[in-house]
Amino acid sequence: MATTDFTAPIDVTLVGGPTAIIDYAGLRIVVDPTFDPPASYGPEVVGAPVTLVRNVAPAFAPDALGEVHVVLVTHDHHDHLDYSGRALAASAAATFTTEQVARSIPGAQGMSQWQTHTVKSPDGREVSITAVPAIHGPESHREALGPVIGFVISSPGDRTIYVSGDNASIEPVREVAERFPDIAVALLFAGGPSFEVFDGAYLAFSDEMAVAAAEILENAMIFPIHADSWEHFSQTAQSMKQLATDKGIGDRVIALTPGQLATV
Repeated sequence: MATTDFTAPIDVTLVGGPTAIIDYAGLRIVVDPTFDPPASYGPEVVGAPVTLVRNVAPAFAPDALGEVHVVLVTHDHHDHLDYSGRALAASAAATFTTEQVARSIPGAQGMSQWQTHTVKSPDGREVSITAVPAIHGPESHREALGPVIGFVISSPGDRTIYVSGDNASIEPVREVAERFPDIAVALLFAGGPSFEVFDGAYLAFSDEMAVAAAEILENAMIFPIHADSWEHFSQTAQSMKQLATDKGIGDRVIALTPGQLATV
């Protein structure tokens, strides 16, 4: 069995909203690529009776990313996969996503819950990508919101990363933590997004839910993302960190701003 190297750096860079870059085990991984400029997307684009408004430009353009080895797409909503993001996902060496999204992106591999694919980094290391459950809002609206997955990223001898996806329930976090007890880094989709048409229910983690998830992931450094750059977020990464600090675990929370990188 490989010994885990806790000193091998993992870089996390926030592009904006749910879009993040993870440099891990020799791979550059982009999560939920959104690189379009600020704009408003109505129901005819979104596919639901809501309007999504991006009010802050992404911190980077796709051509500033260098070589992207893997793209992870949690689901088919425009604030997680826009026009530029689709082009990036189609051009990447490997793209993993839901089976629904995979049908619309050439070369993408659709995944069901708990399914694992393995990719090799340029230096020969094997990295496993596992699709994990995510519950996008209340059950009464789940069909309208469509399928969502999160991801666990792991490599022999390296630390394990969890990407929650749009998840508004603590139960999937418990399931993931039971199957992957060594999670060391977690990107939690926070921001408390809600819309009146969905009864004002949170469609991803509120600050309180994100802190509860962080308490379950007791050995992980926590990155609250998915909390800026779009109008439908009611909370911020900084407000989540403040609540975590009040609960005594703020030292494990890194609240990035778009364009900022942290190495853990």
